[in-house]
Amino acid sequence: MENKMTESQPGQNVNPLKKYYRQPKQFIKLPSGYKYYPDGAIEVSESGEVAVYPMTAKDELIFKTPDALLNGEATVTVIQSCVPAIKNAWHMPSIDVDAILIAIRMATYGTKMSVPITVPGTKIEKDYELDLQATLDKLLNAQYQTTTLVGNMEITTQPLSYDQFSKMAIKSFEEARVQELIKDQDMAEEEKLKRFQQSLTKLTDLNVSMVGDTVASVKVDGQTVTDKNMIKEFIENAEKGFFQAVLDHLELQRQAFALPTITVDSTEEEQKAGAPEQYTIPVQFDTANFFA
Repeated sequence: MENKMTESQPGQNVNPLKKYYRQPKQFIKLPSGYKYYPDGAIEVSESGEVAVYPMTAKDELIFKTPDALLNGEATVTVIQSCVPAIKNAWHMPSIDVDAILIAIRMATYGTKMSVPITVPGTKIEKDYELDLQATLDKLLNAQYQTTTLVGNMEITTQPLSYDQFSKMAIKSFEEARVQELIKDQDMAEEEKLKRFQQSLTKLTDLNVSMVGDTVASVKVDGQTVTDKNMIKEFIENAEKGFFQAVLDHLELQRQAFALPTITVDSTEEEQKAGAPEQYTIPVQFDTANFFA
């Protein structure tokens, strides 16, 4: 007797292909420990882990849109697609971003990734096979230190949100383009000087703004200040030493969550061509190529 699919009852129109939808490939605990997410930005299970799904074809296409890559829209869209626990990726702390992207790539393509390199001291070009699991483990084990002491002040910091980080990156990119324009041989020296001063002012404002966004509170004389406007006003009027101390603290946090460098032993052939016995590879992920 011929088997027939049972017709769905009203209100029960279930797609029979649903069981073949993509499934999560791994579950991870994010480096932030889910701090710094505003209400509604993430939903975490009782296990404290989030599910990571492989990318869809649509997700891959999104990463090929230059404008969406530049303003962060592509990254946000793909993260929300592949890590559904994250409801608003604009509000996720920036220290979670690299770990999430690496986990998504592993879920989609596997744990190995070929990185093109040029052997130092030579013209030899080759591919190095990077172990993404080791890189991910380093990021997942990193810890963000929130407090630092500057004189008699206790400064509490927090990582930038991805939204803040993206805006800072765009501004920095724009300033870098200005610096390139200044190198124009046909530009008058007076115009170069004018543009340089404008660029320097903007970069200084960018740094001050970044520190202001990062400082969550200042505790001194038995009082704790959390008002953002008061903190910004203080940063703009504080001594240089205070500002530098906060920058040094933030740099230590950045290094803690930086992608690790890889040490490589050169071959005998490479050494004959001028390569050192060992050299390091800085791991940098260009999103456009990272998911190619």
